[in-house]
Amino acid sequence: MTDLRPDPAAADPDNARAYSVSELAFALKRTLEDQYGFVRLRGELSKVTFHSNGHVYLSLKDEKAVIDGVVWKGSVRNLSVRPEQGLEVVVTGRITTYPQGSRYQIVIESMTAAGVGALLAQLERLKARLAEEGLFDPARKQPLPAMPSVVGVITSPTGAVIRDILHRIRDRWPCQVLVWPVVVQGEAAAGQVAAAIRGFNDLPSDGPVPRPDVVIVARGGGSVEDLWPFNDEALARTVAASRIPLISAVGHETDTTLIDFVSDRRAPTPTAAAEMATPVLAELRAGLADLSGRLHRSG
Repeated sequence: MTDLRPDPAAADPDNARAYSVSELAFALKRTLEDQYGFVRLRGELSKVTFHSNGHVYLSLKDEKAVIDGVVWKGSVRNLSVRPEQGLEVVVTGRITTYPQGSRYQIVIESMTAAGVGALLAQLERLKARLAEEGLFDPARKQPLPAMPSVVGVITSPTGAVIRDILHRIRDRWPCQVLVWPVVVQGEAAAGQVAAAIRGFNDLPSDGPVPRPDVVIVARGGGSVEDLWPFNDEALARTVAASRIPLISAVGHETDTTLIDFVSDRRAPTPTAAAEMATPVLAELRAGLADLSGRLHRSG
């Protein structure tokens, strides 16, 4: 039964208990942190600061309010997007408070762009920045070898892509193919592909595993979100830094990712990448036979 008797303290405020400042501040802290131990929040990023200690400090805002936030160093690598001024995002995290300053903030554990439009806007800003650095300059692109002895392929070890590449190379040119298996979708993809590129580049030319003469990075088609790992800035810089000529073959002909702009060649499909990487032995033999015939007739 509800007690409807009047509260003596409410009737006479002078009789209300006087909390200490610390008691009230820590009571509020417990209430907020218990009530908002898990929060999903949508807003626009502002005041983004990458601190030298590895943490990221930022604010989330909409048209009426602003909430401060932080991404601790250990969580930064797990973010799906790079925090950037003006990017609309959805974050998850927990609310923490600082009684000493009557402040609260959200400790962010995950972050994704709020829709495809936000992702594409971030990509355009990144492309402009890398273009200014000269990473898209045609003068820095390496020529592909005419007759490679070893072709490196970085892709998923299962599915149609690797089968198509191997079949096409086998039909055209007798060479060794080294496959570096990676995942080509999800949070781990960009890091695995970058590690594979560095791994091929680090192979000694006279080691037990031969160093490829050309490398193909490939995956099949998909949505913008599926192909998003290939728009990763760190991966793009790894592609640009490769000492081995590299062909990007990500998605279908109409798909474009960031590594297409920094690679030495862009192929519209994985099969086309295999054709770019290798000549046709039968055509070379026919050409040699024709030249030999001409030489014989001229003598």
